[in-house]
Amino acid sequence: MNTLELSLLLLLAAVLGLVVFRLLKMPPMLGYLAVGIVIGPHASGLVPDSESTRQLAAFGVVFLMFSIGLEFNIAKLWAMRRIVFGLGLLQVFLTTVLVIGGGTLLALCFPGRFGGFATPTWFALGGALAMSSTAIIVKLLTERLEIDSAHGRQIVGVLLFQDLAVVLFLVVQPALTEAPAQLAVVLLTAVGKAVLVLALLLGIGQRIMRGWFHLVARRRSQELFMLNLLLVTLGLAWLTDLAGLSLALGAFLAGVLISETEYRHQVAEDIKPFRDVLLGLFFITIGMLLNVAVVLQHALLVALLLIGPVLGKLVLVTLLARVFGCSTGTAIRTGLGLAQAGEFAFVLLQQAGELHLIDPLLLQVVLASMLLSMLAAPLLVHYSDRIVLRLASSEWLSQSVALTQIASRSMATQGHVIVCGFGRSGQNLARLLERENIAYVALDLDPDRVSEAAAAGDNVVYGDAARRESLAAAGIHRAAAIVVSYANTASALRVLNHAHELEHNIPVIVRTTDDTDLDLLRDAGAAEVVPEMIEGSLMLASHALVLLGVPLSRVVRRIREVREQRYSLLRGFFHGADDDSGDLAEAMQLRLHSVTLRAGAWAIGKRIDELGLSELGVEVTVIRRRGIRARDPDASEQLQENDAIVLRGASEGLGLAENRLLAH
Repeated sequence: MNTLELSLLLLLAAVLGLVVFRLLKMPPMLGYLAVGIVIGPHASGLVPDSESTRQLAAFGVVFLMFSIGLEFNIAKLWAMRRIVFGLGLLQVFLTTVLVIGGGTLLALCFPGRFGGFATPTWFALGGALAMSSTAIIVKLLTERLEIDSAHGRQIVGVLLFQDLAVVLFLVVQPALTEAPAQLAVVLLTAVGKAVLVLALLLGIGQRIMRGWFHLVARRRSQELFMLNLLLVTLGLAWLTDLAGLSLALGAFLAGVLISETEYRHQVAEDIKPFRDVLLGLFFITIGMLLNVAVVLQHALLVALLLIGPVLGKLVLVTLLARVFGCSTGTAIRTGLGLAQAGEFAFVLLQQAGELHLIDPLLLQVVLASMLLSMLAAPLLVHYSDRIVLRLASSEWLSQSVALTQIASRSMATQGHVIVCGFGRSGQNLARLLERENIAYVALDLDPDRVSEAAAAGDNVVYGDAARRESLAAAGIHRAAAIVVSYANTASALRVLNHAHELEHNIPVIVRTTDDTDLDLLRDAGAAEVVPEMIEGSLMLASHALVLLGVPLSRVVRRIREVREQRYSLLRGFFHGADDDSGDLAEAMQLRLHSVTLRAGAWAIGKRIDELGLSELGVEVTVIRRRGIRARDPDASEQLQENDAIVLRGASEGLGLAENRLLAH
C-alpha cells in the first residue's frame, strides 16, 4: 500500500468514525481510537503496521505539543502556581513513584510473571498513568458550567502541570534504554541538553521570533504566514531531534515562543485544521496498536488495570486536594475529574513501545484499560454529585449552608429579579435594576467573582442557578422574574424546567448567542429570548438609519416591530465563506437561500402550501417577480417561471428543498 492509498483509507475511516461518534454524542477522540482498532493489523488488517503510519503519528504528536506550547502562559501559570506546582506536581510525582514501587513489589512477589519487568518499564507506565484527559474533562466541565467552580479550578491546574510534565517524560524515556551503569550520565546529558535548548530559545528566541513574524506579517499574505508557521514548527522540531532530543520538545518550544507574541491568536486559528486532522490520524494509529483478541484473553487483567488505577488516582487526588485545603466534596469531585487516563498517556505509551520499554502484552492490556477509563469519564463526572453526597457526610451540611446563604439574601425581598450568572451581562443588568430601585438576587458559580462583588455591596451569592434548590432558596415564589444572563442553552433549559415546576407563571428571560435555539427555548417556556447577535444587528441598523436621516421615531417603531414579531424579519442569513466554522451548531442555524425557478422546474404552477416545504423545516420568506419583492407571501400564492424564491431553514433542509423545487 503506497502513501496516497494509506492516507485515503485513514481519512475515509476517520470521517466514518467521526460521524458515528458525533451522532452518539461521544468525544471524537474515542471515535478515532475505535476506528484504529477496527482497521488495524490486529482486527481487519486493512492498514498494516508500517513506517508510513508511524510517521503520520509523529506529525500528530508534533502538532499536539505545539498547541500545548501555544497555550503555555507564564502569567496564567504564576496565578495558579499553588495548584499547578503544588497539587499538580505532587499528583504526577506520587502517581509515578507509587507505580514504580508497586511494580517493583510485584516483581519481587511474583518473579515468574513480573520478574522480567525492570524499573524503566514501571517508570514509563507511571508517567502514562499519571496523565488525565484534558480534552474530555475540560469539555465536560464547560458543558456543566463548572470550569470556574472550586473543583473545576483544581482540575484545570493539575491538567496544566500534566501538560508540562509530558514534555519531561518524552525527554527522559529515551535515556532509559541505556545500560544501568550509564543511565545517570545519559539522563543528566538529556536533561542538560533540554535545559540548554530551553535557555537559549527562551532567552533570545522570543525577540528573534517576534521580529521574524513582524517581517512576515507585513507582507500581508495569508499564504506566506501559513507557510512560515509550518516552517517554524517543523524546523524547531527537527532541530531538537538533531540535538538528540524529541521532535515533540521542539514543537512545544515553537508554541511557547509564539505564545508570547501578538500573533498567538491568529496562529491558533491557522494551525487548527492541521492539528485536528493530524491528531485524528495519530489517535487512529494508537487504536491500531490494540489487539482485541489478546485483550479478551486477559480480560481479568484488563479489569484490574482499569479499576486499580482509577480508584488509586481518585483516592490519591482526593487526599492531596484535602491537604491543599479543599473541602471533602470539592476534593472528591477533583479526584473523579482526574481519575481517568488521558490522551498524553497514549503519546508516552507509543514512545515507550517503540523504545521496547514495555512488554507488548502488557502494552495491550494497559491500552485497553486506559480506553475503557476514558469511556467511563463522562459517567464519573455526570454522577459526581450523587457520589459525593454518598461519600461525604459534610457535603449535605455545606450545601445546606450555601442554600441558607442564598435564602438569607433573598428573604427580605419581594418582587425581585433572580439573575442567573453574574458575568458582564449579569452585572450590567444589576446596575440598571439598581437605578430603577428594583431588588435582585444574583447566583454565580465563580467563588472569586462572588467574593469580590459581594464585598463591593452587590447582592450576589454562590450557587448553581440550574439547581431546583438554588432557585427555591433565591425566593422564586416571591420573585417577579428570572433572567438567565449567560449563553448556555442546556443550562437555560434546566432553569426553565425548574422555574415552571416551582412557579408556573414566573416570566423567564433567556440570553442566547444567536437564533439557533430560539424556538427550542420559547417552547420550553421562556417569556423572552434575547439573541445577542440579532440585538447587535438591531443596534447597528438603528444607528445607521438615524445617521442617514431617518426620523428617530420611525427607527424606534421599526425596531419595536422587529422585536414584537420575535425577530422573524431578521432570522436567517445568506451564508458566505467566512461563516463556515465547521461547527455542528453553525450548521443548525437558520439560513437564507435564493432559488430561481427556470423553465421545467417542478414547482412552477404549484401553490406554496402544495410544495411540502414545512416537513423539511423550510419556509418561503420572499418572492421576487419581475423586479418586485413580496415579503411573507400567502400560502395560496402560485409560483411562476423565473420567480426568485428566498427560502429560510437549516442547511440540510435548504438543500433538500432546492432539489424538490427544481426537479424536472
